[in-house]
Amino acid sequence: MGGEEVTITGTTDGRYSEILTPEAIAFVVALDREFGARRVQILERRRRRRTTRTSELDFLPSTSAVREDSSWQVAPAAPDLTDRRVEITGPPERKMTINALNSGAKVWMADFEDATSPTWENVVLGQANLRDALDGKLDYTAPDGREYKVGADLPTIMVRPRGWHLPEAHLRVGGRPVSASLFDFGLYLFHCAQRQLDRGSGPYFYLPKLESHLEARLWNDVFVFAQEQLGIPRGTIRATVLIETITAAFEMDEILYELREHSAGLNAGRWDYLFSMIKNRPDVVLPERSQVTMTAPFMRAYTELLVRTCHRRGAHAIGGMAAVVPSRDPVAAKRALNQVRQDKRREVGDGFDGSWVAHPGLVATCREVFDQWLGAEPHQIVRKRDDVRVTATDLLDVKTLGVQVTEVALRNNSSVALRYIAAWLGGRGAVALGGLMEDAATAEICRAQLWQWIHAGTPTDYGVPVSAALVTRMLREELDVLSETGALDEDSARRFGQARTLLTVLLTERTCPEFLTLPAYLRHMSGGSGTPATTEQATVAA
Repeated sequence: MGGEEVTITGTTDGRYSEILTPEAIAFVVALDREFGARRVQILERRRRRRTTRTSELDFLPSTSAVREDSSWQVAPAAPDLTDRRVEITGPPERKMTINALNSGAKVWMADFEDATSPTWENVVLGQANLRDALDGKLDYTAPDGREYKVGADLPTIMVRPRGWHLPEAHLRVGGRPVSASLFDFGLYLFHCAQRQLDRGSGPYFYLPKLESHLEARLWNDVFVFAQEQLGIPRGTIRATVLIETITAAFEMDEILYELREHSAGLNAGRWDYLFSMIKNRPDVVLPERSQVTMTAPFMRAYTELLVRTCHRRGAHAIGGMAAVVPSRDPVAAKRALNQVRQDKRREVGDGFDGSWVAHPGLVATCREVFDQWLGAEPHQIVRKRDDVRVTATDLLDVKTLGVQVTEVALRNNSSVALRYIAAWLGGRGAVALGGLMEDAATAEICRAQLWQWIHAGTPTDYGVPVSAALVTRMLREELDVLSETGALDEDSARRFGQARTLLTVLLTERTCPEFLTLPAYLRHMSGGSGTPATTEQATVAA
């Protein structure tokens, strides 16, 4: 096993060589060799689980002792993860990194997952940007001459690696791609763990797309192994898990338990959670996504259970994303900020200890709401929410009788999915669309809803059932509008064509495809970065 050839297909020159050192690559390869087979088993278990009946979505009898034991707690919060009232998220692109670090948020999550298109340039130079930030060397000069520099006081930095399902095809061991999760995690830990410790912080992570406590156990074993390999004290790593799948919602106690010495809490999302509902309950049709708010009964059950579970175990509960891009129109901006304020008041009132924003312009509004509620306290873990009682029925109670899809919703989902995928194929993972900062989760819920409406023949408000032909026509009309307005040059026309082809294939599959980013990556990015500079191949000793 240890003698397998390790190859890098992608540029290793210039700044890339600072990250892709032989020692760093050897560390990532060691992680993949140790845990790659278990990752494959986890993914196979996911596939098997999705073929079971929906009635089997329930709390696990085999882990009832963990849920019923009130004595165990997660590790006390790291000092700089005690107050997390405002967290800003975004890709580790150089300018956006500087803006996030200067935003005034308590925490910045560098997102290599949903907000990053995984080109070789983005994933490797993103790591370089993180290292530069910690070394005080991060700056950027825009084409118009404006200069951007990081201020003196950095927020706490967390990193979200890509999910277990994704490969990093530019680094191969014995011809097979390594896990993208271990690639992102390993490079950051290797280069930045000691840098973080030297500044009184630590290597902190967000873990995406987990579907069971066994996946959390795998991550915990990775943490233990990695800390031993690098000589870092056990428990130094801390991780917050995103509960963004319905299966994970039934295993929140167990996930915290598996990670308890490394746990930093749980986070509640929206789009990925709804996307997971469609994949696991395709026969239960959801109304258009704008109507399924966090106040829907099954979403309330999920979020309140998350708060109760976290606080019972001494962990932070972090709320969802405010994705508004502040408008230059003062009336529209005021309306949007009022909506953000109302949403954050609901979260803090429910017991959340912090929340996410996608734009620096939302930090002050979010902080104001949490400041008013928390005052001088760093969190509200003391609120145990013992009043919350959530059953399996509550988590699955999707009342959808009489679902009808408007033409506006149908066209919006088609347009957003098409435009986002085209941007993603062009190397952008955080995209402003319709006044919102969108990421891959938005594209996933849009195309999953289209798939579900097509396969259910859901009626439209004008009496025509949704069909593949109808959506295909709308995609073509969207492209026609872009072409007629001169919005497409040769390169963007090619990417939009690829996006339309990919969407058409996904929408006509018999079962809801697991992820769109996986086939998109394998078809269009895995041979290079999307740029000619990454076609070389290097063989390294590891």
